[in-house]
Order: sequence, then structure tokens, then C-alpha cells
Amino acid sequence: MKVVQILPELNAGGVERGTLEIAAHLVREGHESIVISNGGRMVAELERSGSRHVAMPVHRKSLASLFQVRPMQRFLLEERPDIVHIRSRVPGWVTWLAWRGMDPTTRPRLVSTVHGFYSVNRYSAVMTRGERVIAVSESIQEYVLEKYPQTPLEKIRVIPRGVQPSNYGADFRPPGEWLDRWHSEQPTLGGKCVLLLPGRITRLKGHEDFFLLIAALRKEGLAVHGLVAGDTHPKKRAYLEELRGIVQTLGISEEITFLGHRSDIREVMAMSDLVCALSQQPESFGRTVLEAMALGKPVIGYDCGGVGELLRTLFPAGRVPLGNRPQLLEVTRSVIQSRPQPLMVGDPFTLAAMCRSTLAVYQELRG
Repeated sequence: MKVVQILPELNAGGVERGTLEIAAHLVREGHESIVISNGGRMVAELERSGSRHVAMPVHRKSLASLFQVRPMQRFLLEERPDIVHIRSRVPGWVTWLAWRGMDPTTRPRLVSTVHGFYSVNRYSAVMTRGERVIAVSESIQEYVLEKYPQTPLEKIRVIPRGVQPSNYGADFRPPGEWLDRWHSEQPTLGGKCVLLLPGRITRLKGHEDFFLLIAALRKEGLAVHGLVAGDTHPKKRAYLEELRGIVQTLGISEEITFLGHRSDIREVMAMSDLVCALSQQPESFGRTVLEAMALGKPVIGYDCGGVGELLRTLFPAGRVPLGNRPQLLEVTRSVIQSRPQPLMVGDPFTLAAMCRSTLAVYQELRG
């Protein structure tokens, strides 16, 4: 098969990582893989795995992106792929409009993946227009069926994101050189219970709840330290300063470390005792949560969306009702004291299962 995946950019994120993983799997299985995006720092990795990258400005959330419909159609006519897989709304519209204008008897088959709880409107509806619609969790399938009832259940396929178990495991240890650097950079962590909150610096990720939790645990006399790992968009700099102010007001400046963007989040999680997932709104899946549990790390998280699904399946002891701060403290205290471990991560949450199931969707359409 020749498969084209289309997304806005290739910089960082779960959608981007999943795109690269499917691309690499296609090449390994002897198929031809093409990815269309505006580019980014992950292009080199994509091309090293044997895929071809085609640069096209399909990332701008503006009407100007519609000027890419004709070039997209021309590309599809020239390349004649078997499958076109759209992974985001702007490139979704560009691709769908191009695809709709092609001969139904010869055009490629269309797949879309709903990666998130998008705002419900005509703009987002394009992600349900694939001939097959992949939902990254049961929660996303329920969202599609409720918000876009014109989408038939029979064309939805639930395929959770997956991890490569051999890259994780409870016995995973970072390399010695990395450990030396970590201990040098973080000399105050010794002898403390380290709690990690991974995620972008935005209001939705629950940083304030995390800081209040650290303050409450410290007040109870527990030796804890909080790590915040996540990128800050230039537009969110003011919010980052607001968070620093909250930390200072709570008197926990010595117990919180802002790590910024980390490309070594697996290693950081391995050095943490407990990982938190405190998003204020349901998340579509929660890949970082899965990665943490694949490392054998207990996860404390709000029981909603994809994160709730993972907790219910792999670590029920870490579930907390959304926004319930007193119970967050109670559950965290209990986990710190008893140190339970999550269940071993297996199918359907492995990379092999995700790739296998996605390829099966492509083959099902191709016939």
C-alpha cells in the first residue's frame, strides 16, 4: 500500500509521535509511507525511518489554508495513494475538500483519527467524515456518537495509543551519564518522595492543584518535592509567572522545580516516585500516563476521559474524582505510604497493537 498521513506540523506532541510510529511500521511492513505537514524538528526522524516528507502549509487556522485544496488534489492525483489519513482539522478540511472533488471510483480511501474532545461545530465535524473514523479511546468514541450522531457506530474503530514495552519496564534505569547529570542538576531530591506533573504550561493541566497538594503534604510533615515538566508557549509566559507567584505564596519555592521542556521525559519519570495527571478537562487518552505506568510508576489522576479509562484498567488505586482536592490529598497520601504498583501494560496499550490495528483499518478499506 501507499499511505499518506496529513497533520499540521511535526514538532512535538502525541499526534506527531503517533504519526511517526505508524509511518515507521508501514515501512517495516513493506508499504510506502508519506507524511504531509508544514515541517518541524521531527522531520529528520521521520525520514530516517524510511518515510517521505512533503512540505505543505496545511497548518494555518485561517481561510487562506483553503488555497491548498487544489495543490492537495493535484498531489493526490499524481501520487495515487491507497489510503489518506487525516489527523487534524485544518489539514482535514484541505484534504477532505480535495478528496471530495475526485472521482469516487479511483480516489484513495479516507481515514480520520479523532485525537481530542474538539469544540462541537461544523469545523470539527470534518474529523468524522473519514470512511473509517479512528477513536483513540472509548471516551472519544462516546464523544463522537453523542456530538455527531450522524456518524454510524459501524465505521468507528477504537484504537488506543500504545507504548513499546521494551523501552520501559519497572526495572528501567537511565544511563549512567544521564544519572550523573541529573544528580548534579537536582541535588535537593535525595531522600524525598518525588512527584512529577508532566504537561504543557496551560491552565488546563492542573498546576495549581498540584502545588496545593505539595503544600498540603509538606504541612503533614512528608518530605516531598514536586517537578513540573512541560513546554511554555510564548503566549503562556505570563501564566508561568503566575504559577511561580502561587508557589511563592504557598511557601513551597524550595519544594517545586520547573524543568521546562524535556525530551527525556521517560528518564525523568523513572527518577520520580509518583506521576500526577490533573487536567481540569477530560483528555482524549493520556499517553504520558500510560508511559508512567509502563515504567511501574503509580499515577494519581482525575477519573475522567482517557486518563480515567487507563486508571480504571491499570491502576484503580490512583483514581480521584475530577477537581476533588481533599480526595486528591487522601489518595496521594495513601499511595505514598503503601507504594502499590500498576498492572503490567499489555495489549491493547502496546505500540505493536496500535500499529497492527491501524494497518488493519487501512487493509479493510483497501479490500
